[in-house]
Amino acid sequence: MPIYEYECAKCHRRTSVLTTRVSEKVDPVCRHCGSRKLSRLMSRFAMPKSEEERMESLADPSNFGDFDENDPKSVARAMRRMGKEMGDEFSGEDFDQALEEMESGGGDDIDGEGSSGSGDDL
Repeated sequence: MPIYEYECAKCHRRTSVLTTRVSEKVDPVCRHCGSRKLSRLMSRFAMPKSEEERMESLADPSNFGDFDENDPKSVARAMRRMGKEMGDEFSGEDFDQALEEMESGGGDDIDGEGSSGSGDDL
């Protein structure tokens, strides 16, 4: 059973569609906004790595040369790279949404109190 991925022209999010057979006609609908204006994406293929190979790749300091722990966008980029390397362990709608918020400047403060804090520190 093939799974096809589509990108929505309206909300720019991905939707996967499972079909029963390759020859089946697919009429996809965005599961996020309900739009029918979707374009099919090129399917990715898996190159299996051992757990050891994945950990070695993540330990390579050259992958984090542009990392700035004080910049939410930099942290989001690093998390995306780690997510791609880790595969299914770091994926899903919630993970992607959190990274999008970081990249757009939202969610700068981890504890959700904003830049002013709680005011209890004084």
